[in-house]
Amino acid sequence: MTCDSGGRRVFLARLVASGAGCALAGARALGAEEAGLNPTPARWWKPLPDGWAECGVCPRACRISEDERGTCGTRENRGGKLYTLVHSRPCSLAIDPVEKKPFFHVLPGSTALSLATAGCNLECKCCQNWEIAQARPEQVPSMTLTPADVVALAKRKGAPLVACTYTEPVVFSEYVLDIAVAGRKAGVRTVMISNGYVQEQPLADLCREIAAYKVDLKGFDAGFFRRHTGGELKHVLDTLRRLRRHGTWTEIVALVIPTQNDSEAETRALARFVRDEVGPETPVHFTRFHPSYRLQNLPSTPVAVLERCRGVAMAEGLRFVYLGNVPGHPGESTYCPGCGKVLVRRFGMAVAENRLKDGACPDCRRRLPGIWS
Repeated sequence: MTCDSGGRRVFLARLVASGAGCALAGARALGAEEAGLNPTPARWWKPLPDGWAECGVCPRACRISEDERGTCGTRENRGGKLYTLVHSRPCSLAIDPVEKKPFFHVLPGSTALSLATAGCNLECKCCQNWEIAQARPEQVPSMTLTPADVVALAKRKGAPLVACTYTEPVVFSEYVLDIAVAGRKAGVRTVMISNGYVQEQPLADLCREIAAYKVDLKGFDAGFFRRHTGGELKHVLDTLRRLRRHGTWTEIVALVIPTQNDSEAETRALARFVRDEVGPETPVHFTRFHPSYRLQNLPSTPVAVLERCRGVAMAEGLRFVYLGNVPGHPGESTYCPGCGKVLVRRFGMAVAENRLKDGACPDCRRRLPGIWS
């Protein structure tokens, strides 16, 4: 991916000198710091000839000329060196139940300090947070919050987790990593809610510090994935394999979109991949689609389709298969794979009952995989 549109800042500087377009050009000419950005040296990149730089954070591997940015809009070449513009600049901040992420095998019933910066490296047609995910960092209001500030705020709010979520944490991986390092020292765990579109080295660095990684697997057909996201499915599958090798707790969400990725054959292929290459005890959440962003013409997913997906996945040997966006459905709850008893009963994002004892079933003592304490 080559990114060079002729030197945006040079053009604006000339525009200012000419006296034309004063409002827009004047705002940009203030510089990134005054515009609310935070240029910080990027961690994963390499220099190229003639002042170009190649980003190493995601599989797009954008080749960026001076004064230009990569596809995500958050990484800029300045003088032949790559900078992230969103370190310590979240645009969204909230306290959420961990079930909202969703993580069902990570501290059930707990809360997470959730944050995001602007930007994403994919262009999903049904993006729920497109106002910030598909925006450049200077286009949305943001605040300054250092990694130490984030951890201190989580502690004050009684949240044992920091969740990097809402947009795409891969594009603010330096910030995620620094939060995770600070959090470990203070007893606060960091989790990622991600599309999994990340290169091998940043993923390895992140996995040394974070507690869990949830992958939004947008589909299991390469053609659909490319049309729907602008990316390549193989890179996400590589991420899932690597997460297993790193031993990082992983959960998977599959958004089921009517007529697009809801066939029984695709569901079966996905389930077999997870079983064989990620692990049969990896939780998989089949989530109900609702019309949004550029997919307003499709209906919400019928519950019967989600139930069929769950049945297929369980028949293929997956032990923890959940339904999402169907409050009150039995498929939201966690069952013991040994005796079949309900262990964590959920209603939407709320935990109504948690019978786990030290991560095990109190009836048959079968241990369940996850992060329980």
